Amino acid sequence: MKTLKMTPAFTLIEILVSVLILSGSIVYALQIHSQNHEQIIYISERSKLALQDSLFVSDTALAYHKEKKSAYDVLERYFRIDELKSREILKKIEREYYIPEAIQLSENEEGVPAAVVNEIKIKDKFSSSYFHFKINTF
Repeated sequence: MKTLKMTPAFTLIEILVSVLILSGSIVYALQIHSQNHEQIIYISERSKLALQDSLFVSDTALAYHKEKKSAYDVLERYFRIDELKSREILKKIEREYYIPEAIQLSENEEGVPAAVVNEIKIKDKFSSSYFHFKINTF
């Protein structure tokens, strides 16, 4: 009778363990990709809205605490907008303001100006913050 010679091979358990390890690393790589994709979308949308936000940062912005304004409401005192289509576009662009309490920077050394710093938060799906500086003494 002839004996069969056994050759070394992977067992079913070893194959299953390697598949589990590979699938875990693939899931982890996909999670990282998903997080990066969300950040890329946020940054690109935020940069698109930065130009629109510039319509809302004016001298009068500090007076609009917790108010929702359209771009037309903010700009109408500075510009005369006669074209109806332009008015409608500006009226559709809206943001809500939130102005936290001002920060007083006092004069503590000679030659250093005293100033007031106001933060202007413009709330939307992709909110942003801007700062208004006013130097009181120099």
